Amino acid sequence: MSRFAFYERIFRAFHDRPSLSKLLLVSTVSGGGIVAFSDTTPFPVAYADSAQGQCPKKKVVVLGTGWAATSFLKNLKNSSYEVEVVSPRNYFAFTPLLPSVTNGTVEARSIVEPIRNIVNKKGPHCEYREAECYKIDAEKKKIYCQSTQASNLGGKEEFAIDYDYLIIAVGARANTFNTPGVEENTHFLKEVEDAQKIRQTVIDCFERASLPSLGEEEKKRILHFVVVGGGPAGVEFAAELHDFAIEDLARVYPEVKNLVKITLLEAGDHILNMFDKRITAFAEQKFQRADINVKTGSMVVKVSEKEISIKERGTGHIVSLPYGMAVWSTGIGTRPFIMEFMKQIGQTNRRAIATDEWLRVDGCDSIYALGDCATINQRRVMEDIAAIFSKADKSKTGKLSIQDAKEVVADICERYPQVQLYLKKKNMRNFVDLLKHADSETQTLQLDIELFKLALAEVDSQMKNLPATAQVAAQQGEYLADCFNRMDECEKNPEGPLRFRAAGRHRFHPFRYKHFGQFAPLGGEQTAAELPGDWVSIGHSTQWLWYSVYASKLVSWRTRVLVVSDWGRRFIFGRDSSRI
Repeated sequence: MSRFAFYERIFRAFHDRPSLSKLLLVSTVSGGGIVAFSDTTPFPVAYADSAQGQCPKKKVVVLGTGWAATSFLKNLKNSSYEVEVVSPRNYFAFTPLLPSVTNGTVEARSIVEPIRNIVNKKGPHCEYREAECYKIDAEKKKIYCQSTQASNLGGKEEFAIDYDYLIIAVGARANTFNTPGVEENTHFLKEVEDAQKIRQTVIDCFERASLPSLGEEEKKRILHFVVVGGGPAGVEFAAELHDFAIEDLARVYPEVKNLVKITLLEAGDHILNMFDKRITAFAEQKFQRADINVKTGSMVVKVSEKEISIKERGTGHIVSLPYGMAVWSTGIGTRPFIMEFMKQIGQTNRRAIATDEWLRVDGCDSIYALGDCATINQRRVMEDIAAIFSKADKSKTGKLSIQDAKEVVADICERYPQVQLYLKKKNMRNFVDLLKHADSETQTLQLDIELFKLALAEVDSQMKNLPATAQVAAQQGEYLADCFNRMDECEKNPEGPLRFRAAGRHRFHPFRYKHFGQFAPLGGEQTAAELPGDWVSIGHSTQWLWYSVYASKLVSWRTRVLVVSDWGRRFIFGRDSSRI
């Protein structure tokens, strides 16, 4: 009994004071000759865990949990940063599948991944706050936030967060173009909640139209679904809604199935105008066969509770369309607090935050912006033409030989990507061919500044803004994470192109988007794809390619299993028409 009491006292002593384990360990290793004791505490998360010391961690604040932010978090491997994520949405949503959520092909929970699952894998130096940023103070390096939880939990909590680096990746909101009645009377398709509301409204329309007290014309109005916007999101939603109505709801509501009408409104000449013309033509023909009414050249000027007023470009007449549900999918707009931030830093009258080629906000060295809320302000060659010539003319003779140009050609092409696009358009092999073409009259192979300007005069015509897609945002997040992973290394050994207006090189290679193709699901298990190399694929086989690519791009095995099982359930049992 006394032996048991002895061990019990020892156990309690170590339980109450864990630091005593250091005493036992040291005395055991030393063979009992030296007794040492250390009662230290772990380094706080604000300091790097290094043998020498105590280098304060840089604090990185990430705004958003969308494609750009999540890609940045997943690829950030450097533990020398303290990361804090702020977003009112505590999950990442696989937005390309939102149209599938609207009709029950895929369940909403199947396409979302809790952001804490991603954050917790980064260790104790990464935390998440469910709150909404409403102000950015670039001078004080501080953001101001407020909580988004229900008011019965104690009201709105406001707090501020300091940062060393700020990553703005908050996406964008739907662009209404200030059209009257859009906010009040239409649905958007930007968030998971939007898709769920659309699904419930579709079921409500069918249930309402099934009531015996309604007249025929009122039933037709209620079952008239209008989609505004002929881009990929609008076209895919119209196709998904058609499949839902024809394949599933027609069996459940046989008495009103012949009253269903779907109209797709597009202000331009064609739908899917950013795709290859073959895809556009196929989509328009398929929709015509499926009785989806495509009205091009139709601009919405007003939306009321029961009617949409459109202006027909051909005639200039205003036409009213009765409708039961309208979905607005016409592009993206800037969030209010981003607009305030842009005014603060002198970027007024822009649709998005302007950044340089390294995703750094113009005029703010410690702030980066990526995804739909930002656009890269690609520098023009002609703005730097004199500096480029001076850097290449090492002998300072005022003449540039072909050999001089060859020494900087790689840096020019990397710094100004429009040069490569121009060479491709003109079927020129390289930059030297461009210079030789400018010197074709004299054939001296010696270019002065005027001939050099002549050679590059039309290059800037190839400058293009990147599309606001998930693919672009994900690549930007991955690129920026790689830069942060190697920040110290590249500070010592810069790897980027020459600085034409200063000495040395840029720290990193600039961001370059690689286009891997795009899909346009058209319903009826048919999809169109535009892939690299000008390859166009349309049909049932492309639908299976769409399935495989999207399944592989989901962010976790949990979501992959859920989405694939949803697809299988739909094939076997059809889509669920319950209103939950």
